[in-house]
Amino acid sequence: MDMNLRVSEDGDRRPGEPTAKAHTSKSARLGQVAGSDVQRHRHKQEISAGLDFVMRHDADLLKRLEDA
Repeated sequence: MDMNLRVSEDGDRRPGEPTAKAHTSKSARLGQVAGSDVQRHRHKQEISAGLDFVMRHDADLLKRLEDA
């Protein structure tokens, strides 16, 4: 998929700094950043779902531990 991205001059220079060191293109670096953001969001959702599960299924146990 092709995409156009408009960034400020300063924003255009910044991705170039780490990409030059890693020998990757700005496009590849921005793709990595976007992928990392999606992965981070998915991870937060999984943690939240796990916590909700524990709170629903182990509410009695948690209450007993709180009272102990």
